[in-house]
Amino acid sequence: MSESNLTRRAILSTGVAAFGMLAMPAVLRAQSVPDYEPENNASTARRNVMGFRNHDWRDHFSNLRRGAILCDTYSRAMHYWSEDESTYLAYPCSVPMTEEFTRRGLTEVTLKRFEPTWIPTPNMRQRDPSLPERVEGGDPTNPLGTRALNLSWQYYRIHGIDNPAKIGRRASNGCFGLMNQHAEKLYELAIIGTQVRVI
Repeated sequence: MSESNLTRRAILSTGVAAFGMLAMPAVLRAQSVPDYEPENNASTARRNVMGFRNHDWRDHFSNLRRGAILCDTYSRAMHYWSEDESTYLAYPCSVPMTEEFTRRGLTEVTLKRFEPTWIPTPNMRQRDPSLPERVEGGDPTNPLGTRALNLSWQYYRIHGIDNPAKIGRRASNGCFGLMNQHAEKLYELAIIGTQVRVI
């Protein structure tokens, strides 16, 4: 009986140690992730992808003509409904860094860009003159990632991302950034005129 208990304890001890070793790289990665938001925002919104809020499109749109996209700045998620309601997507996203950069209300997709070129806005260049004048599409450091949907508001977009650590964080100058594979899926589904609401 005591041999059996000792064996179980040994197995448990070994298992806990092995789990600790497996978790170590994740802990190290988490410590090296840059912080894109000021500390005073850390307690007001969750940083993980489990903070999704469920939404019904009827609470935000009068119809689904041409489909609808909801960008939720609080839960840091993007929702998409197709016109025929056969497709619903919910993806974590990056959101604007501050209220100053956040625009809320109703807009729409005006242009779809495959492998978009990124050109910083005049205000971005003014705040940070070290920014490059442009980054071509296909460059892995391109802040727009692999796909972009321009909105009717100048300089506002839903797009892919150059750094996955930005997802779920306040990290943009007004846009909503998605993992590239999510941006690519949305790019295929959205059309010119797809409704977009930012809350």
